[in-house]
Amino acid sequence: MADQPKVRTAEGVSEGRWRQGCAEFRGVPYAEPPVGALRFAAPVPARGWEGTRQAVEPGPTAPQSGPVQTRRGGGTDWLTLDIGTPDPGAAGLPVLVWIPGGGYLTADASDPMYDPAALAAAGIVVVSVNYRVGAEGFALLDGAPANRGFLDQIAALRWVRRNIAAFGGDPERVTVAGQSAGAGSVAALLTMERARGLFRRAVAHSVPGVHLTRELAERVTWTLAHRLGAAPTAAALAAVDPWRLADEVTALGAELPGPYGEWGRLARIGVAVGPVVDGEVLPESPWTALGAGRAAGTELLVGHTRDEFRLFSVMSGRAGTFTDEEARTALDLFAPRPGGADAYRAAFPRATAEDLLETVYSDALFRMPSLCLARANAAAGGTSYLFELALAAPAFGGALGACHSLDVPLAFGTLDSPNGVGLLGEHPTAAARAVSRELLRAWTDFVTSGDPGWPAAGPDAWTARVLDADSRTRPYPEEASARIWERYRPTPFGLGE
Repeated sequence: MADQPKVRTAEGVSEGRWRQGCAEFRGVPYAEPPVGALRFAAPVPARGWEGTRQAVEPGPTAPQSGPVQTRRGGGTDWLTLDIGTPDPGAAGLPVLVWIPGGGYLTADASDPMYDPAALAAAGIVVVSVNYRVGAEGFALLDGAPANRGFLDQIAALRWVRRNIAAFGGDPERVTVAGQSAGAGSVAALLTMERARGLFRRAVAHSVPGVHLTRELAERVTWTLAHRLGAAPTAAALAAVDPWRLADEVTALGAELPGPYGEWGRLARIGVAVGPVVDGEVLPESPWTALGAGRAAGTELLVGHTRDEFRLFSVMSGRAGTFTDEEARTALDLFAPRPGGADAYRAAFPRATAEDLLETVYSDALFRMPSLCLARANAAAGGTSYLFELALAAPAFGGALGACHSLDVPLAFGTLDSPNGVGLLGEHPTAAARAVSRELLRAWTDFVTSGDPGWPAAGPDAWTARVLDADSRTRPYPEEASARIWERYRPTPFGLGE
């Protein structure tokens, strides 16, 4: 049997394992456990160790909230990385740093859907990041820095810059990537001063348009603290067990909109905490910073699925039951103002109430933030490559359509992972396998050269690669929605907004 792979980083020696031709190192710490005196603090670099550290088991996740949680417990060493490399003895390999999504409530670097084997086989070093989510990562607390989850991600990128050469990677060829909340994290990192110089390119799938104003974030924290009988401060909430706090975030989310109508749009999405435009860690929204020239553009691969909201309507059991009143509320809250609700009705005159609700939710939460990021990045001097996934998932009798998250197992080539099987079935169609090969190749080419294999989009031609059984490059397919949003950017969620 071949010797297991070993690497020496700045912190010490780690021993991983060989699997499917890939050298894997799991649970490698990039920062100290954020508990005790470090709870709610900015991340502190991991201390070194003597001897050889075993790196074959995934690190524990940070406390998870929400109806779908990946894992619980397992210790407090939440700030770890999983690394997969085709050859730790190589030099100069391109690097993909993956930021898992999960509504800013969950994140699990070791989810089988993120298996690095296929990308490593294509010559890419893959790093997946565990970071703080929910209240631990994003609740706005007196006495603690805001957006601690983003600070964790920056700490992980600094670790990569310092250590990735030991795994065969090139610290000058780092691409940061994510989907959903991971893509929202990528968008934030594009414009954060602290992240400058830590990556060269970016991949963002289904960028969420969810940021909170300080006023709204403070109200959420006050509500959480009141429910726990504590003050809304870092010192007071540090006395609450982390998983108890996470469970309270889950319970609060299940009650929305409930008595929280003053929370406006936030009350309608079932997520109580998220990134805060705090004026310091995240001074302004990514779209505003790029659009105003306060951040430089980069090479960006960005896109979304055609039927983003369908996942949520089907999985919640609400598909086919939305009312005219719910559609009116969705348009009033999520269409751009002024005039957006009427613009949607005019643009989609034959749409049912459910069609309108699904369209405006898909647009406001994912599709238009993704398009707006592409536009803002190009305006800031970057190069933007657009895509839309139009391949329909066969699950639930095809009711999911081309839904949110379907692109992830396709991009990683993990169609046989539990989530891949749940969406694509045990025997994926030839079309699904072909789209997976194309998207995996696009990622590989983009990470390696900055070109995914189709033309860049720009003011002269807003084109997109439409990924389907007959993939083709064509004018951006959601043009009707794009026209409605042309003069608008996603705005932070505020009280009553």
